[in-house]
Amino acid sequence: MADTPIYKIIFFNQGSIYEVYARQIFQSDLYGFIEIEEMIFGERSAMVVDPSEERLKAEFEGVSRSYIPMHAVVRIDEVAKQGVGKISEASGNNVSPFPMPAFTPKKSD
Repeated sequence: MADTPIYKIIFFNQGSIYEVYARQIFQSDLYGFIEIEEMIFGERSAMVVDPSEERLKAEFEGVSRSYIPMHAVVRIDEVAKQGVGKISEASGNNVSPFPMPAFTPKKSD
């Protein structure tokens, strides 16, 4: 593994599946969210431009920290090297939200 870890985060957002790479990820002080910082995108010096990564880069342009609801996270992996981030349409029944709330409210007596 590299000196500084790279994380691949896959999450569900508004009918799409987002795959992003970041150097920092941790549980947020906001209950039920994770924080993603230092997002990594491909270099612009490459000859071939990937439109799905450009769409992702444009959406997160100017964002220093992103808060993702825990129930939207599909998977988090620590990877050896960065891949290509992308936004893809969720098709079929591969991804679905939890059927219940993430926490159970206390009952008042």
